[in-house]
Amino acid sequence: MKLFIAGLDTETNTFSPIRTGHDAFVEGQVAHGDATTKPLNCCSSQLFVWHNAARERGWAVVESLCAVAEPGGTTTRSVYEDFRSEILRDLKAAMPVDAVLLALHGACVAEGYDDVEGDLLAHVRALVGPDIPIGAELDLHCHLTRRMMESATMIVAYMEYPHTDIEERAGHLFELMVKVLAGEIRPVMALFDCRMIGTFRPHQQPLRGLVDRMKASQGRDGILSVSFGHGFPWGDVADVGAKMLVVADRDAGKAHQVASAFGREIFALRNALEPHHLTIDDALDRAMATDGGPVVLADVSDNAGGGAPGDSTFIIRRVIERGIRDVASCLYWDPIAVRLCQAAGEGATLPLRIGGKIGAASGEPLDLNVTVRRIASGITQRFGAVPLPIGDAAWVSADGIDLVINSVRTQTFHPECMTALGLDPATRKIVVVKSSNHFRAGFEPIAKDILYVAAPGALQPNFRDLAYTKLRQPYWPKVAEPFADLAL
Repeated sequence: MKLFIAGLDTETNTFSPIRTGHDAFVEGQVAHGDATTKPLNCCSSQLFVWHNAARERGWAVVESLCAVAEPGGTTTRSVYEDFRSEILRDLKAAMPVDAVLLALHGACVAEGYDDVEGDLLAHVRALVGPDIPIGAELDLHCHLTRRMMESATMIVAYMEYPHTDIEERAGHLFELMVKVLAGEIRPVMALFDCRMIGTFRPHQQPLRGLVDRMKASQGRDGILSVSFGHGFPWGDVADVGAKMLVVADRDAGKAHQVASAFGREIFALRNALEPHHLTIDDALDRAMATDGGPVVLADVSDNAGGGAPGDSTFIIRRVIERGIRDVASCLYWDPIAVRLCQAAGEGATLPLRIGGKIGAASGEPLDLNVTVRRIASGITQRFGAVPLPIGDAAWVSADGIDLVINSVRTQTFHPECMTALGLDPATRKIVVVKSSNHFRAGFEPIAKDILYVAAPGALQPNFRDLAYTKLRQPYWPKVAEPFADLAL
């Protein structure tokens, strides 16, 4: 057997002013057929699983491009087309192949391509023909499209958020591919559009129990795989929104039945699934009233993992205005401030302008007299099992407030981005992290409480009023009953 593997992963916030160009991928990783020999990331870790599993079976493996960029604005046309050409060129050179596995995101938008993954899968299908099985693993924040479904043999998405199951789902997809190649199964897929837009938290009930039942249904009664695609709300594309995907063995009717049943259940739970967010002052009030700490405040509106700048100052400015102390916060994307700290050196005291640099969604910059506590390079923070770099970093303090500023735009995943600098967030009363939910995996063990804050910013969770121009159907929560035109 000969297996062809490749990866292309970035999430596109079409409302973001930060274009995703070639440098953004270089900063993440661009590997030309050797990603599995380099430090792993959320995309290459899937290739690593497939590469090792195939080699254990004595298969030949042809590894192509693996390109990863931090979520941002629309990807430039030339960058995507160059990446696509490289994958197709490598695939053509490798043919004949017995199977193709692709690690994709599912919510990438490039100039001229609202459905990058669907376009790539369609080109791969055209090259290998109708009979070669193609599998794709997607982030659960994906736009599941008809073009993807028509081009792939089977698609699976992560089930967990935080994404602690990337490698597990990669293994699940590989085992399905083994059975396809052995002639044991013939996958058929079905999609149910939940007509919902929002963010959902599988770690909380009632979704936790439903996800567990989805997992339990896999491998039973002809159901091969179940995926709940949450969708990525900040993508202005026709296919935005939550969808249920089911892969069954040969029985399209059963796939549709199960997808519809789980999808209807998701919709019925819509009000219970709607996440609760606090204002800045309400969150600070609750944190200060809590006995002990740390109380972790999630700045969901400035999550770089959703394409936000990662340099907003709204929460920390209010902390300063209220005179609150014993606060630590991270990560602030500010390469200029990092460079000034590096020039001043550890122990130096200097006036420093922090954050507020990208645009209105970043707020006004903070002008503080800071002491540089620690400077470091090469720090990583865990995203599941994968160590992700934060670039050059500096820990600075001012009047009882500790900030970590860094040079690589990324969300806060784990306390390691602070402890590696000598800053222990477990000893602070309040910890403010720029992340929507991935931070929980690392911070929940040390948190007295976790509060989600809807501050101003590029990712405000107001899904009723997002300025979509391409979505044509009604959706909840903008419309209370979006299925009024259909019989559920």
